[in-house]
Amino acid sequence: MKARITFANTGIIAEAEPPASLLRAAIREKAGLPWKCGGGLCGTCRCYIEAGRENLDAVKPKERKHLTETELAEGWRMACQTFAKGDVTLSWKATS
Repeated sequence: MKARITFANTGIIAEAEPPASLLRAAIREKAGLPWKCGGGLCGTCRCYIEAGRENLDAVKPKERKHLTETELAEGWRMACQTFAKGDVTLSWKATS
């Protein structure tokens, strides 16, 4: 069963075979999620998981370098390091 990844900022919905990289899905669907390095070094792809946190894999060490424990507990993740095993909805802060 495919994972449905909903990008709340643009309303785009991607379907992908789990485990599905949130960043790769965003790039493939041109969902507008900001990113630069794609490898967990810059922190640009931080996103807020609005729904489906239980359908994500575990937090990676690279995420802990950019996000505090409080932010992680609130639902913030780095799209390049996060993989969906089921349906997920995410958003991000708009950049100017």
